[in-house]
Amino acid sequence: MDEYIILLGIACFAAGFIIAFWIKGKMLSQRIKAAKGEAFRILEESKRQAETLIKEADIEIKEKLFKMKGEFDADTKDTRFEFKKRERRIIQKEENVERKTEQLERRDRDILKKEKKLAKKEEYIEHSEKKYNELIEEQKRHLEQISGLTAEQAKELLIRAMENEARHEAARLIKKIENEAKETADKKAKNIMATAIQRYASDFVAERTVSVVQLPSDEMKGRIIGREGRNIRAIEAATGIDLIIDDTPEAVILSGFNPVRREVARMSLMRLISDGRIHPARIEDVVKKVEREVDQAIKEAGEQAAFDLGIHGIHNELIKLIGRLKFRTSYAQNVLQHSVEVGFLCGIMAAELGLNQKLARRMGLLHDIGKAVDHEVEGPHALIGARLAKRYNESQRIVHAIESHHEDIPPSSVYAFLVQAADGLSGARPGARKELLENYIKRLEDLEKIANSFRGVANTYAIQAGRELRVIVESSIISDEDATMLSRDVAKKIEESLTFPGQIKVMVIRETRAVEYANK
Repeated sequence: MDEYIILLGIACFAAGFIIAFWIKGKMLSQRIKAAKGEAFRILEESKRQAETLIKEADIEIKEKLFKMKGEFDADTKDTRFEFKKRERRIIQKEENVERKTEQLERRDRDILKKEKKLAKKEEYIEHSEKKYNELIEEQKRHLEQISGLTAEQAKELLIRAMENEARHEAARLIKKIENEAKETADKKAKNIMATAIQRYASDFVAERTVSVVQLPSDEMKGRIIGREGRNIRAIEAATGIDLIIDDTPEAVILSGFNPVRREVARMSLMRLISDGRIHPARIEDVVKKVEREVDQAIKEAGEQAAFDLGIHGIHNELIKLIGRLKFRTSYAQNVLQHSVEVGFLCGIMAAELGLNQKLARRMGLLHDIGKAVDHEVEGPHALIGARLAKRYNESQRIVHAIESHHEDIPPSSVYAFLVQAADGLSGARPGARKELLENYIKRLEDLEKIANSFRGVANTYAIQAGRELRVIVESSIISDEDATMLSRDVAKKIEESLTFPGQIKVMVIRETRAVEYANK
């Protein structure tokens, strides 16, 4: 019974195991089927997503390609336009080059024709020269046969005859010159002396600084000389001025480059003559006293000039230098009066231009300050004056106006040009320097006429009252090297043909113009 139960239990267990295994297989197959369905579904979903992504990528790629194509088309269009523009330019240049080439070819053909003509002319000239030489030799032979002399003998006779004639003419001309020199010697000597006196001593205020002192009698010359010349040596040593005592009746000539010393010597000598006591001790006392008086007069003259122009704050040494211009002349024009006049003119022109009048007047007054010491210091008076102004603390604008008023350096300010203009107006106006208006105009006309007589001159202008001559030449006729030679030739001819004060600047201007046309 127990065994049956065991067997039955085993059978039940086996049946249960089989049933469980079958159920498990069934469930497993269902799961596999469900997994396959899910995998298929996922696969289909993945395919759909992949197709969607592919379509989106295609669309994006097409958009990008379309955009890139547009940009490329735009760039290509600009490039094509630029290429076409350059192509047109190149075509134009090629046309210009072809035209120029044709012109050059025509010129070459013309030159070849001219060379052939010249060659023919040279050949003809050589043939003619040979023929003429043969004729000359034949004529020489005929002459030698007729005269009975050889060519050398005839030449020697002709040279001797010409020498005798030239000697006769030279002797006659020398005699004529000697006679004329004797007749005009006194007159020319007086003119030269008068010119020298006028050059170094001219009117100032109501006086005249002269180089000649009048004597009451010729006996006074001996007293001025003194025993063994001690008085005249004392005067010369005390004043630094040479006394010339010659045959001029009742006059003593003072010679010296310093106008202030010459004035001291003149006043001292006049006081000694009026006093009558002339000896070395008295001479020294009088000279010292006169020097103090002249120094005071110089200072007062400088202060008066500054006061008249309304200028203040000028250094005392500059005031003294301004006063010394009272005794300085330039072509018979008193330099102090000239400086004051330039100061007024500068002020007037500065007022018209709306500039600083006082500054302009100050520049005008000081522009010729270098002339107060130019007989003692080497160099142009403009640069000397600039150094003096800088030494005594004048502003840089004033220093520049002084050093540039004769263009020793190029002017770079409107005030410098004002001083130049005022200086030209005061110094070169007719009558300022003892020159008649007719002579003044004639001198300008002669200057232009001389320059116009040269080949290649187009226009000529005399400016700055005849102190500068500007010659404009034709560039096709006058080269740069010819321009240099032309300026020298014009200056040399002016020196030979005219008489003029100071110097004349000859400026030759040659202008070259190049013209070209741009075409599209």
